[in-house]
Amino acid sequence: MRKSTTKSRMKQRQLARRRKRRQRLFGVLFVMLMIGLFIIGTKSGLELSRSIKYPVEYSSYIVKYSDENDLDPYLVMAVIKQESNYIPDARSPYAGGLMQLTEETADDYAARLGMTDYDYMDPETNIKLGCYVLRSLIDKYEVVDTALAAYNAGMGNVDKWLNDPSYSSDGVHLSHIPFPETRHYVKKINGYWEDYKTHVDISEEVIQ
Repeated sequence: MRKSTTKSRMKQRQLARRRKRRQRLFGVLFVMLMIGLFIIGTKSGLELSRSIKYPVEYSSYIVKYSDENDLDPYLVMAVIKQESNYIPDARSPYAGGLMQLTEETADDYAARLGMTDYDYMDPETNIKLGCYVLRSLIDKYEVVDTALAAYNAGMGNVDKWLNDPSYSSDGVHLSHIPFPETRHYVKKINGYWEDYKTHVDISEEVIQ
């Protein structure tokens, strides 16, 4: 009687130890699973946050026409971010498309490129023309910030500012931009430009 009782207790203790080992194992596996899910969730969240803050669409067009016009693609990304936030059918009272071209500007620069049958609101066409406009302004003014000011405020205004000692001491750089909107525009694009260079790998975007 005593032997059977002792054996029964030993089996119970063995079963209890096995249950504890299984519980510890399940506990470890659960913790590992939670850590894995946390890492995946954090990475996904960071990717989502980056894509919202620094959107990149039409990257193949951006790279193609940046290369054709000897432009930094990250600068073009920054311009598109500021102009339309990558909304292809974005419109303001006077301009439209990803790079916010006026119809008159689009017609002018399309003619220079020998384009006849085109839709300047088409994303590829808008980027193609926008990059050509930006390259032309940089060639004309030789300073990116001055070119950006002209992209926003027009060449007529920038030419007047460069000829005014109150705004330019050398006729090339703008020491002060009198239009608050244009001043803010140039500052924002420079900030986005740096952000895109820091946070976006254009080679990965094109592969995708």
